[in-house]
Amino acid sequence: MFQAALDAADPKICLPPFLVPLAQAPCTGRTVVIGAGKAAAAMAAATEAVWDQHAPGAAIEGLVVTRYGHGCRTERIEVVEASHPVPDAAGRDAAARMLELVRGLGADDRVIALVSGGASALLALPADGVTLEDKQAVNRALLKSGASIHEMNAVRKHLSAIKGGRLAAAASPARVHAFLISDVPGDDLDVIGSGPTVPDPTTLADARAVLAKFAIEPPAAVARALSDPAYETPKPGDALFGGVETVMVARPQASLEAAADVARAAGVTPVILGDAIEGESREVATVMAGIAAQIARHGQPAEAPAVLLSGGETTVTVRGQGRGGRNAEFLVALAVAVERRCGDIAAGIAAVAGDTDGIDGTEDNAGALFLPGDLERAGATGVDLVAHLANNDGYGAFEALDRLLITGPTLTNVNDFRAVLVLP
Repeated sequence: MFQAALDAADPKICLPPFLVPLAQAPCTGRTVVIGAGKAAAAMAAATEAVWDQHAPGAAIEGLVVTRYGHGCRTERIEVVEASHPVPDAAGRDAAARMLELVRGLGADDRVIALVSGGASALLALPADGVTLEDKQAVNRALLKSGASIHEMNAVRKHLSAIKGGRLAAAASPARVHAFLISDVPGDDLDVIGSGPTVPDPTTLADARAVLAKFAIEPPAAVARALSDPAYETPKPGDALFGGVETVMVARPQASLEAAADVARAAGVTPVILGDAIEGESREVATVMAGIAAQIARHGQPAEAPAVLLSGGETTVTVRGQGRGGRNAEFLVALAVAVERRCGDIAAGIAAVAGDTDGIDGTEDNAGALFLPGDLERAGATGVDLVAHLANNDGYGAFEALDRLLITGPTLTNVNDFRAVLVLP
């Protein structure tokens, strides 16, 4: 099921159907490809392949930025690697070059924008008066605070020279064709990569409210910027977006449906709980364990064998010193909840939780597995799941149980994938 979810969001599969008509359409000017995100390099390679097949000889050029280790080979579109989730100078410099590529284009030119999850941190070009160090400090604080992706991006957009619609503004009057792979709950266009090519409905006041909510004291330059009307982003209805066409080529729901097909083929009833589930990882896990118990004991909302499928992006409020992203946190919390609430049926419950980009937080694993018998193994080997959860150390727990899910970079990103299997 996890592999099917990845395949549904593979750029070389999901992107070409939307690119072929564009490649075959005449263009008297330049075709410039720009992009950012964990899938950016794979999307660039897919774009080149479409042009080679459907527009042989047509000129195409450009630059995309992706996370370190997520690059792939391209011939005409340059790929730069930079840091994620905390931005670095490589991302800043790539974003500056990207702006220069599109500035000065005319109405006969066209821009192909390839945007996927991770673009927000990778397009790290601070607004005037804000330094990269300022942005790094705010980003680190937001990552540890438990803020949602919507809240984080409301702040990021107002501290950027390229996000929140500013990239589209720089490209005008060229026609912009934006192709997006969604990694955010609700598939909100302005949140994917902090919306470099779409209008921004959030305001400076929203950004200030996020920092206040999580008691984050920003650097002085950030505080000044978020109080200056000159830093406001372009809003819906602005004429500059009249030349922008936006298409979603992959989204979490499609990946969940692909996984559901695999379950049905195996004789297991899929129950898709939602593609936009948010909240603290450990709290979401407790709810999932309760639903799994209801299936096992009462056949509701489906008779076993059944599988609970969900996507979205949970959060972790970091209080411990352990390792692990939100998926490892979810799974160790699920294991604890299963042990506490489902003792008589625990042997019939298994689960996987993983980030579809292959990286759970900042670790080397996509997530982890929880299989029947793991509670007994944990007890026999001295793995204290409750202690690991208290220390935000899901990675350590599943490393000790040899249950880490390690895929390496998948070159796509439709956020988290969770499957909780309930056997008779």
